[in-house]
Amino acid sequence: MNCPCNPSNLYDDCCKKAHQNIHSVTTAEILMRSRYSAFVLANIDYLQKSHHSATRPSKYEKKEILSWTKSVEWVKLNVLNSTKNTIEFKAYFKENGSLNVIHENSFFVKENNHWVYKNAL
Repeated sequence: MNCPCNPSNLYDDCCKKAHQNIHSVTTAEILMRSRYSAFVLANIDYLQKSHHSATRPSKYEKKEILSWTKSVEWVKLNVLNSTKNTIEFKAYFKENGSLNVIHENSFFVKENNHWVYKNAL
């Protein structure tokens, strides 16, 4: 299977490593890409684990996210800009037959010795 974050890579050689061991993630961009793949694959446990404890969605929100991510068709990810702690990206998805985009500049930090998503800037 090709990796959702970058179809030129195999999932087994890319985001699967992060999904199996979050401590293997060495940069904010790798974490962001693995989170995109987790959305595509509806891997909500990884999304929770890779989210900062202060901004992590509640159990109710977790169920809503799972329902939503399964209801859309993920199309592609474009990374626009990357620094040590911020990643600007566009994530394209189809919902109800319409193409939509999430355009975000995300902020990442380390917590418990691994990278986590903190919030959107």
